[in-house]
Amino acid sequence: QVQLVESGGGLVQAGGSLRLSCAASGRTFSSSSMGWFRQAPGKEREFVAAISRSGSVTYNVNSVKGRFTISRDNAKNTVYLQINSVKPEDTAVYYCAADSAGRTVGLGFQRGYDYWGQGTQVTVSS
Repeated sequence: QVQLVESGGGLVQAGGSLRLSCAASGRTFSSSSMGWFRQAPGKEREFVAAISRSGSVTYNVNSVKGRFTISRDNAKNTVYLQINSVKPEDTAVYYCAADSAGRTVGLGFQRGYDYWGQGTQVTVSS
């Protein structure tokens, strides 16, 4: 069993930065691939970024490349999402997710993740 708790969301002005954190409990964190997804009001939840078990491989959706950076600290059981140059369209609830199988392919698809956090709200003002 893995529990995920996101933090770091809030209200930020366009052009600013923030870092989201996702703290995981349980022994499987270091063997899990991790992902970040977001859901904007009235839209489907979408993939944002993912990272391999060791952190050596990362994936980003094209729309956030250059602005979003995913990283992890296995010693702290935490995965991060650094968001720079935020835009109003980044407003969403951000979720982290764990794939306990540690896949390295298909991480953009939600169905492969077996644990999800409750989400943290990010609101960007223009």
